[in-house]
Amino acid sequence: MSGEAPPQQPGFLQRTLHRVEDAWFASAEKTRCWSFDVKDEGGGEESVRRMNAVRLATGALLPSPGLGVYRSAAGGECLAAVASALRLGYRHIDTAQLYGNEGDVGRAVAESGLRREEVFITTKIWTSNWGYDACRASLRQSLAELGTPYADLVLLHAPGDPATRADTWRALEDAAKEGQARAIGVSNFGIAHLQKLAQTATIKPAVNQIELHPWLQRRELVDFCRQQGMAYSPLAKAQKLSDLTIAGIAQRMGVTPAQVLIRWSMQKGFVPLPKSNHPERQQTNLDVFRFELCSDDVAALDRLEEGLVTGWDPIAMHDV
Repeated sequence: MSGEAPPQQPGFLQRTLHRVEDAWFASAEKTRCWSFDVKDEGGGEESVRRMNAVRLATGALLPSPGLGVYRSAAGGECLAAVASALRLGYRHIDTAQLYGNEGDVGRAVAESGLRREEVFITTKIWTSNWGYDACRASLRQSLAELGTPYADLVLLHAPGDPATRADTWRALEDAAKEGQARAIGVSNFGIAHLQKLAQTATIKPAVNQIELHPWLQRRELVDFCRQQGMAYSPLAKAQKLSDLTIAGIAQRMGVTPAQVLIRWSMQKGFVPLPKSNHPERQQTNLDVFRFELCSDDVAALDRLEEGLVTGWDPIAMHDV
């Protein structure tokens, strides 16, 4: 392992990457975990933040944690949230056609002063745009909204209609070949959906973005996905922040319950996408590199499994 060069990545990541450890990604197979420094232009030492990145199967590096913008209202709220996150050091923004705020994400990135290659942008194709032609057209529209010729990661938002799923995935494969998507993947897919997709896919999904937190660990699915898993709801939509186990660990370590959950997710090798429109909470959610959960704490959190789905669950709902 020593002497091996980090994977190629454009822009500032390539200049600042340092390998820090082997990490477990999606709990099954080892993959490289990298770290990099983010510094505001003209800032002092106090403005430097350490971030992690997980290597995808494509070789691309996915910064962690990222900012999710689900239910960040377009027309001001989302724009302000992304702008503040980028100032604080976030370099991964996760949006979707369904969220209706791709335009705000694109504008915030354009106005941030950062180069396009310095920000990892994920978007998702909604099920109303299933089918080859509809998917290609909707992705072109998403890129126009985002103000960029490519997205770093494009996902199918849910398993959708089994009759058109293969053609929709083929549309993403062609988009990837033509450079409109640097990586492609899926979201909310179960094992059966992934197995069915594999029968026709020529490019394997780089990511399966699923709800994961201590109360919903989906161990069988995570194990199946191996290097293709990504958590999108490490905070369980704030439903469990008062849990006594979480609160006890947080109090002992002098951190917030949300930080404990984000740290658990990262130590599992997942890429958490906490959502917040408030700069203070964004900063707190990013300040998770100064502490580490011990093995006993991780085990205590692992024991919280109860099958809690905090909302929509296409993994259980959709036909194969």
